[in-house]
Amino acid sequence: MTFPAPDDDTKPQRGINALDNTGELLLALVGAGRPLSLRDLAAAAGMPAAKAFPHLVSLVKIGLLNRDAAGLFEAGPLSLELGLIALQRLSPIRDAEPEIAALAAETGMSVAAAALGPLGPTVVRLEESARPQHVSLRIGTVMSLVNTAIGRVFAAHLAGDVLSRLLQQDGIRLAGEVFEAGMPDDGYRARLASIRDDGFDSALGTPVPGIHTLAAPVFDHTGNVCLVVAVIGSSGGFDSDPRGTLAQRLLAATRRLSWRFGFVTDGFIKN
Repeated sequence: MTFPAPDDDTKPQRGINALDNTGELLLALVGAGRPLSLRDLAAAAGMPAAKAFPHLVSLVKIGLLNRDAAGLFEAGPLSLELGLIALQRLSPIRDAEPEIAALAAETGMSVAAAALGPLGPTVVRLEESARPQHVSLRIGTVMSLVNTAIGRVFAAHLAGDVLSRLLQQDGIRLAGEVFEAGMPDDGYRARLASIRDDGFDSALGTPVPGIHTLAAPVFDHTGNVCLVVAVIGSSGGFDSDPRGTLAQRLLAATRRLSWRFGFVTDGFIKN
């Protein structure tokens, strides 16, 4: 586990080792997503219980942790207050800016971020590649839920009734196509299930010939998708391998953003 450096950090700064150890315990508890005993929490943080216990005593004293009647450690009142302050300050579009810019610089690809607007998945941020690409994508473009990777990633995580309603209007979106009576077919349902399993989707040469896209979701503290981030590039230099560097960089970026926006679940932790 690693701690994010302060945004304005320009050189390595020396911290306090004891506090770093305390932070490992907090991260282990967050990663578990449930109250833990001393033994289990210490093991999850990779330290002996005797070393972990004094840190936990101090965390309980200041209110960052609480210990229940069964002796399990959980978030305390100060943690809850800090969490509420952080949630009030969250702005997914604004806070995703540095990650989007960094992803574009690392990959040399265009990077788009979309949010779910009144008309459907809408591009709200676009970091264009220095290399010319024939992509009809602009801020405000509304993406098809059927024929674009960005749209399908949103669709994979929408409630059934919401998806059905939005599909009835898909013909007005970029590369849109309307299902009969607004209901998806079996192939589309299977594609959405695959997206949920894989954690991302791809569009290779569609809807724009010669342009490839990989898209992945960003979740907020409620477990809902707040953004979809996509890397877009010409097919000639695009690594479409699901296990390739491009896909892994995209997934790492969306996981970091999800972590920042409060998404925590079993097996999910910031890279």
